[in-house]
Amino acid sequence: MGANTIDCRVAHGAFVRLLYRLGHQQASGILTITAPGVRELFALRRGGIVVGDELAKRTQLARLTRLASFGALDASFEGGISSYPPGAQHVVALAAWARAHLEAQLESSLADKLVRELAGMRLSIKSELAPAPNDEADRRVLAAMAQPRRLDQIAALARIPKFRMLAFVWFLRSIDALEVEGIVAERSAPNRLRPRDPAREAAARLLGLDDHADVEAIKRAYRRIARSLHPDLQPDADDARRKSLERRFAEVTAAYELLA
Repeated sequence: MGANTIDCRVAHGAFVRLLYRLGHQQASGILTITAPGVRELFALRRGGIVVGDELAKRTQLARLTRLASFGALDASFEGGISSYPPGAQHVVALAAWARAHLEAQLESSLADKLVRELAGMRLSIKSELAPAPNDEADRRVLAAMAQPRRLDQIAALARIPKFRMLAFVWFLRSIDALEVEGIVAERSAPNRLRPRDPAREAAARLLGLDDHADVEAIKRAYRRIARSLHPDLQPDADDARRKSLERRFAEVTAAYELLA
């Protein structure tokens, strides 16, 4: 979605996603939202709604929350307009608001449902929609999800409370920033289960892994095997032994390059 011009019907649930993307793209311009009996205009600067003071900021937050409850809306955005309300000093950051709004939706029953739906799935983040981290815990979650991993693997690497991690995953899913891989995941082309690849399976077996091992596991296996096979680390080997080591080292290196 480009942020220069938008003119579209926004279905229920998509309004928050639209705001996140405008915020994420640091959009500037005028956003107009229309619904039966409602017409709201927002002046955006670098991904935030410009307001005059804290009271106006709270008012804008309430307006956004109200609009998010509508069944459907008409949205138009004209980028590049640089006029802002007189005395504007504060900004409601749209990406941050969208995250807070969506994470607040998650309660225990919805969290349990999310775990059931994603159990065994391998999750990662679409890089073009990855949020800016708020703190060190966010940075650990983002690093863990830079490549496909299961929920339990993400939790172990991120070292944060389970509910906070699930709230973050719910937010990513709601803004369509979550990539899902797995047997029971119903996926379209970008998210389809990777087809069986005999070459990858053979390479994984050579490294003593299954073909779903993550990059760190692949690197560890390669380093361990490479140390035992590298000809330079066995100076006393005779010519026949060195040729055997060189052949096996080349095979292991090729397997590593295929998997990593």
